[in-house]
Order: sequence, then C-alpha cells, then structure tokens
Amino acid sequence: MDINWYPGHMTSARRKMQEDIKLCDVVIELLDARIPGSSKNPDMDNLIGNKKRVIILNKADMADPAKTELWKKYYEAKGAYVLTMDSRVRKQTLKVTNAVKIVCKEKIERDRSRGIMNRPIKAMVAGIPNVGKSTFINSFVGKATAKTGNKPGVTRGNQWIRISKDINLLDTPGILWPKFEDEQIGTNLAFIGSINDNIIEMQQLAVEFIDYLKDNYCKVLSERYMIEDVDDSYQILEKIAENKNCVKKGGELDIDKACRSILDDFRSGKLGKISLETP
Repeated sequence: MDINWYPGHMTSARRKMQEDIKLCDVVIELLDARIPGSSKNPDMDNLIGNKKRVIILNKADMADPAKTELWKKYYEAKGAYVLTMDSRVRKQTLKVTNAVKIVCKEKIERDRSRGIMNRPIKAMVAGIPNVGKSTFINSFVGKATAKTGNKPGVTRGNQWIRISKDINLLDTPGILWPKFEDEQIGTNLAFIGSINDNIIEMQQLAVEFIDYLKDNYCKVLSERYMIEDVDDSYQILEKIAENKNCVKKGGELDIDKACRSILDDFRSGKLGKISLETP
C-alpha cells in the first residue's frame, strides 16, 4: 500500500527542531514498540548528530514481548540506551531520569570539574506523530502539561517543561519524513494511526491488517471476532461487520465501520500484544 503523508507544518517543525537541538544535551526518542523500525524517523540520525540519546520503546504493553526484547537488543547493539515502557504508568517513566543521567555522565562530571553544580540537563523529546510523546511527558511530570490525543498532529509547537532541578524537557511536534523508502513502512504507520486516516483507503488497510493477523496472530480472529474457517480477508471483514452489528439503514453491512472497528481495536490494545515487525 503506497502511502505518503507530509503536511506543511512538518517542514517548519523540522527546521525548528534543527535549531533547538543545539540547545539540548540529550534526545529522548520515542518509538512505538509495535513497529520500532517503521516508527524511527531516519531524519533523526542527521538531526541528532553526536548528541546523547535515550530510546524509549513506548506502548510496550501492546506489543509482543519476545519481539520487543529483540528490538531492545538491536538498538542497544547500535549504542543506544534503551527503555521499554507503557508511558501511561508514571512509575515506569521515572526510570528516564536515571537513564538521562547515565548517558550524560560526562557532561555532569565536566560541569562539576568547572564548579558548576546542579545545572539541569536539557532533554529534547522527539518522535513521529501519535507515538505517545505528550502522554509520556504528562506522566513523567505528574500532571497534564502537554496536549494528548489518539490522532496525529496534536502537538504543533515546541514547549520547554521543567521536570525537576535535574532535567528540563523540550516537547516537540511529531514529524515524519517526506518519502517512505519502503511501502510497508507507510502501511505500518497507518496501522498504528500515525498517518491521517482521511487520506487512506481504509478497506484496503483493514484487509492488509487481516492478512497479517492470519499469518502471524490467527487466534485473534477466532478469540476476538469468533471467526473460524474463513480464509478470504474481505469475507472476514463481512463476518466482523455481522458479529459487531455494523449495519446501515436497510440492513446492508457497514464494511467501512467494520474496518474502523478492527483498526481501532488494534490501536487501543484490545487485540492483545501484537507486533508488526522484527529486526
């Protein structure tokens, strides 16, 4: 499925991020644990340069634990400090303070040698749309300081947030990159809701998602939707529409509603722990 979505505000957001990153000591990069490869913006490596980095595999509570562990090792092998978490749980987000201090150890010691004590670490929070940056920040701070929403494009401007005497966070808008080098990347991003649904052929997307479930998590179809011995993905959609009472006036099945329903079930974690790719 060929998908590309790069609205105009992302160009200015990228330019602003390029300026602000010079002020930061470390970048906290959030990836979606269900697609840790596809949700990693390749532009970030150029933007970050030699800055220290902490990678968070967010929404790990919705991902396949075995595959998440493979991704954790994959990024650790590349030299990143990696945490896995459900950022809605504050106890988990608090681990980030220690991670930031570890990766910034040289900076802290350099400050001390110069007699500079307790200068806060400046950390940029970055990631693609809908990866959970604002939820992470609100949980980390312990109160609502950043707007959240289960759709891309909620955060539009950069915002400094004081966490403690040790850390200041810079919240940044979610940005994608102009062209996906692999069609599957765009499809995976659409699956998790990082692409605006209004530009997507939802029936095709739902069929491709069902194809993936059949090959990798076939029990979901029988346990969640009570579908047995049906191989055609469009027929499975029809069965889902029947079982979830997705019906238009006049009794016609509402296939579009069934498409949105199965994708919403996945995005909200109702289908269980599912990952869409491995390293």
